[in-house]
Amino acid sequence: MDKDLLEKIIGQVSDDIEKEKKPRKSNQDIGVTEFVGTTDGDTIGLVIAGVDSELAKKMNLGKYRSLGIIGSRTGAGPQIMAVDDAVKATNTEVLAIEMPRDTKGGGGHGVLIYLGADDVSDVRRAVEIALEATPKYFGDVYGNEAGHLEFQYTARASYCLEKAFSTPLGKSFGMVIGSPAAIGTVLADTAVKAANVDIVGYSSPAHGTSFSNEVILCFTGDSGAVRQAVKTSIDLGKKLLSTLGEEPVSSSTPYI
Repeated sequence: MDKDLLEKIIGQVSDDIEKEKKPRKSNQDIGVTEFVGTTDGDTIGLVIAGVDSELAKKMNLGKYRSLGIIGSRTGAGPQIMAVDDAVKATNTEVLAIEMPRDTKGGGGHGVLIYLGADDVSDVRRAVEIALEATPKYFGDVYGNEAGHLEFQYTARASYCLEKAFSTPLGKSFGMVIGSPAAIGTVLADTAVKAANVDIVGYSSPAHGTSFSNEVILCFTGDSGAVRQAVKTSIDLGKKLLSTLGEEPVSSSTPYI
């Protein structure tokens, strides 16, 4: 084969591999009015200006017909945190949150979130904000070939966190997740021992998850205490997960 042609083919293959490594983010105009954009975690944002009335009844949307949709293959936590930011900044209501067993074959969840509003411009803006914020909340999601770790924190929980995890409104919120679930169990214990926090939710493979191989602990309390509980768990979680494979890495920039 011609040397120049061979180098060209190798170069093209290398470029394709690099593209696959990068998170797919897009807000390009594809000529579909329902499309808002995409971001990390195979996350897509969509809107429906007027949901069919019969379908709306089946979906339990209540009075709303303008619908914002956030869906993903991986994450759940980052998208829920991002939507929590979005509802703080817009006149929208979180209608439903579902966490399907997914993670593209991994040990965790995907997510499906419905947002309702009287005006489609409100749900579109909320979806835009959520897509913009999602990469931030992937900052403290770490993974390797054996599993994943997720850590989240906010000083003030809003309606999405309340609906998803029964978090008290306006209070600090922390979450630690470990997969495999054995590691998550140790992280949950470490978090509550590290600082004076109040547990608001505990989920394991057969209780509170879609039979995912995770343990999820959610807690509240003083802002400093919640943050300390999360940070202590991060250090331990990375050490434990690294015993099963490569050092766990984040696809984004840690924020906690």
